[in-house]
Amino acid sequence: MSAHKYEMMMIVDPQIEDASVKKLVNKYFEVITNAKGTIDKSDFWGRRKLAYPIDHKTEGTYVVMNYTCEPEASAELDRQLKLNDAILRTKVLRKDVK
Repeated sequence: MSAHKYEMMMIVDPQIEDASVKKLVNKYFEVITNAKGTIDKSDFWGRRKLAYPIDHKTEGTYVVMNYTCEPEASAELDRQLKLNDAILRTKVLRKDVK
């Protein structure tokens, strides 16, 4: 199989400190890099108001990451993100689909 480009956005619980969010994000970077993928770009947007409440929260810390990897590594990343209660929402998009 060949590697694909992905974009992932996560919204983290606003009660978690920014330094802890960055540690958390680095843990997820390792899922991709350990599978021989690359992190092309990461963007820490910080705390923002949500469009609608999620789990009774009106704010969240946004992080966007662009990466390249095999589909299995991206699926594993998505699985691990869903297991973490500190992550309110995630969205993974494959960027190289025409």
